[in-house]
Amino acid sequence: MTQRQSLFGVSLDALTMKETVQRCLDVVRREERIEIGMVNAAKLVNMRRDPRLAKAVAGCDLVLADGQAVVWAGRVLGTRLPERVAGIDLFMHLLAAAEAEGISVYLLGAQQRVLDMMLQEIDERFPKLRVAGSRNGYFEDSEQEAIADAIADSGAQMLFLGMTSPKKEIFTAGYGTRTGANVVHGVGGSFDILAGITKRAPLAWQRVGLEWFYRTLQEPRRLGRRYLTTNAAFLLMTVREFIHRTPSTGTANRSY
Repeated sequence: MTQRQSLFGVSLDALTMKETVQRCLDVVRREERIEIGMVNAAKLVNMRRDPRLAKAVAGCDLVLADGQAVVWAGRVLGTRLPERVAGIDLFMHLLAAAEAEGISVYLLGAQQRVLDMMLQEIDERFPKLRVAGSRNGYFEDSEQEAIADAIADSGAQMLFLGMTSPKKEIFTAGYGTRTGANVVHGVGGSFDILAGITKRAPLAWQRVGLEWFYRTLQEPRRLGRRYLTTNAAFLLMTVREFIHRTPSTGTANRSY
């Protein structure tokens, strides 16, 4: 049994980065399996609009606060989350842990060019890491079953999906078990960051919750309107929840 915190009707695991990495390593050692879901402000907004996305996230064994805004909203609404567990940071911590523990990984996502660049970077940073296989993230829904089987055949113990929402959540919900991986973690745009295609915001920007703005400055046409609308919707959600909330413990029990 584990206690989970409830925020906007979504159950979140109140774990630190260190605790999350340890949980993943324990799962691999016990040959069990765990699916990790990450939520930021935009995803929480989109989950209210997309039932399939909401169902996929709710089905994850661990659901973590990927965005600083989620941690702050939790504090305002009485839901205590110890810290932000950013997807890219968890990705890097797990790669390092996998190298140290001799755990094999599979990398699924991004364009082939980006994937190749990232694999080269991984080889330089983690020379002893066992990469069981990789594939770009451009495929039809009809190919998902075959891809899951290929991942299973590779024997990978950790699977990282560098795809956008809701594609990665839907793949994980439908085929995560079939891949045979002990740990399945959707890392979004982390492949682009590790490949050097996208620059991550400086730490100071991250700490004040402006990583989204830094990304917008890099791709204003693609991300500007999206972030403005979702951030405004998230702020409105938080205000409404604050006004209408009722006293509660803010926790929910769940076993897995």
